[in-house]
Amino acid sequence: MDTTPTTSTPTAGTPTTDGTPTRVQAHYENVKKLGHWTTGRRFEVRARRGMAVLDLRSPRIPDGDIEIEVDLDHSMVKLLVPQDARIDHWDLRYTGRGRVKDWTGENGDGRAIRVTGEVRHGEIRVHRGGVATLSAMLSREFVQDVRRARREGATPTVADPAYEG
Repeated sequence: MDTTPTTSTPTAGTPTTDGTPTRVQAHYENVKKLGHWTTGRRFEVRARRGMAVLDLRSPRIPDGDIEIEVDLDHSMVKLLVPQDARIDHWDLRYTGRGRVKDWTGENGDGRAIRVTGEVRHGEIRVHRGGVATLSAMLSREFVQDVRRARREGATPTVADPAYEG
């Protein structure tokens, strides 16, 4: 079983024109979607014994609520969100052990992120603000982004997608 993180091209997260949600699948693997990877507001995440990281801090995501439908089985989803985001997981169903870990637990006045679906023996971790930045920086994708930015004379976007240099 290969446990190395995988990423896709930036266009892989672009929503389709017919309004279907952006799909993220992590079956027995780690999938990280960091930086400016999408412009959609609706997501479907399916994971079985894997891990998915979704960076939802990009200013390229249009205003309005973000909807995430999850189907997790012995898996973990990490959401990187702005400090003032509101996390709504009222409609989330748990089978067996499952939970939403939001260390601050403080919802702000910012964008609402609604999580629905089912968690079977898994968890959803919410990283806000500086913790989200550190979480993104401690990844192989960050190193690749810094090297790309240096070659192109651009600004890295994985650490903080809102910073446009």
